[in-house]
Amino acid sequence: MHPSETLTDKETGTGLHPLRLLLILLIISILMMFAGLTSGYIVRRDEGNWLEFDLPTGLLFNTIVIAISSATMQWAWFSARKDNLRQVKIGMLTTLALGVLFLIGQWQVWGELVSNRVYFGGADSNPSGSFMYVLTGVHGFHLITGLIFLVLVVVKSLRYEVHSRQMLAITNGTIYWHFLGALWLYLYLFLLLNH
Repeated sequence: MHPSETLTDKETGTGLHPLRLLLILLIISILMMFAGLTSGYIVRRDEGNWLEFDLPTGLLFNTIVIAISSATMQWAWFSARKDNLRQVKIGMLTTLALGVLFLIGQWQVWGELVSNRVYFGGADSNPSGSFMYVLTGVHGFHLITGLIFLVLVVVKSLRYEVHSRQMLAITNGTIYWHFLGALWLYLYLFLLLNH
């Protein structure tokens, strides 16, 4: 190994950059977590004592917002490949703003649940409501990690460290953001079909 090379310059035995491999392992662990949560939802629902309630209307709004944010993220990635750094910054900042809007929408969804007397835990709660809070809350947590990731990529883009010859950060960010969008779409359809 040359003295100027670092771990981030090397590929692992898998042929992947270590940060890409780490991202893939993170995605796999998140998928396993949500597979367990949605399986638990189905098993618990079939046991009875399950309160049926209308899904909050804000879930559809959030689905549209995250789909648009996925498109703006992809636009930023394409712009980086073309070395259009101005569009990279606009795309990344727009994606960041839409991610924050999604979180605000989630807060409003929880407010709608509370106004409909659907609570998390406690004597007044039902497992169906608790699952709704857990599924949307855990996704929201991962979306916050995605926003942190996006902020790091935005900072790199402001330093002109995101362009056609340095695509690792924006590509990893794009993969993770699309994953979060696909995961949300899965949760939304799961709740529509199993609620």
